[in-house]
Amino acid sequence: MFKYKSLTPEVLRIVRNKGTEPPFSSDYAKPLQQGTYLCRACAKPLFRADSQFDSHCGWPSFDDELPGRVTRLVDADGRRSEILCQNCLAHLGHVFDGEHLTANNLRHCVNGLAIEFVADEAVLETEEVIVAAGCFWGVQYYLDRLPGVLKTEVGYSGGSVDNPSYEDICNKKTGHYEALRIVFDSDKTDLTTVIQYFFEIHDPTQKDGQGPDLGSQYLSAVFYYDDKQKRTVQAVMDELSAMGYDLSTRLLPVATFWPAENYHQHYYQHKNGTPYCHRHVARFKK
Repeated sequence: MFKYKSLTPEVLRIVRNKGTEPPFSSDYAKPLQQGTYLCRACAKPLFRADSQFDSHCGWPSFDDELPGRVTRLVDADGRRSEILCQNCLAHLGHVFDGEHLTANNLRHCVNGLAIEFVADEAVLETEEVIVAAGCFWGVQYYLDRLPGVLKTEVGYSGGSVDNPSYEDICNKKTGHYEALRIVFDSDKTDLTTVIQYFFEIHDPTQKDGQGPDLGSQYLSAVFYYDDKQKRTVQAVMDELSAMGYDLSTRLLPVATFWPAENYHQHYYQHKNGTPYCHRHVARFKK
């Protein structure tokens, strides 16, 4: 599953147009805790964090890769070797041999915007879906707790304005939903399970928002990446409809996902609070 339709222009400049981000601009430039780096364009795991080292070059550096996940091409300058995601051919950066910086004598110099970190040391297969179900603080609070979920990120999707702010969304003039991007380990859970849980943590029949939060930005929606995802989500919705639920949830093709401001990410975790307009209500037989 390629995710180009959800990527911001900043990321697309790197992965599709072979751009380079400024040095020392990435939070990944210095090694993080144990985990795995995924391709930002298709979510395939590429590098384990234990292969990362600080090369002081200003970009994330790795002296090893997961087998069969990274491919090399002669760069357009004829001198360097470009590295790409083997699965989707997203541009990652360049690879250098013979610098003697580590025992492996290898440096994958990677754009931080081309990858994303998850705190899992063993993941091999992933999938992503984007949903909306009211205030994204509460949606993230619950989805973070679903087994198999590797990462969530709140943001804005489905609107007509580039790079909207929270204030823009609150003015209800951009058409964006408060949305949540969910990356999960597809060897530990599946899309049906994720979507069923999504329908259990909000009221999918409410037509004017969610709980006391009213407005178009709080409506219920699922954004699908491909026909397979669309069919899976529709099957869950059909099951609910057969139970008598009059669903207001919209099923929409994926659009650009604009990450929300940092203070919105994992809001309740930082505030030691709990959601005021979301709760878990079992709707499916397990």
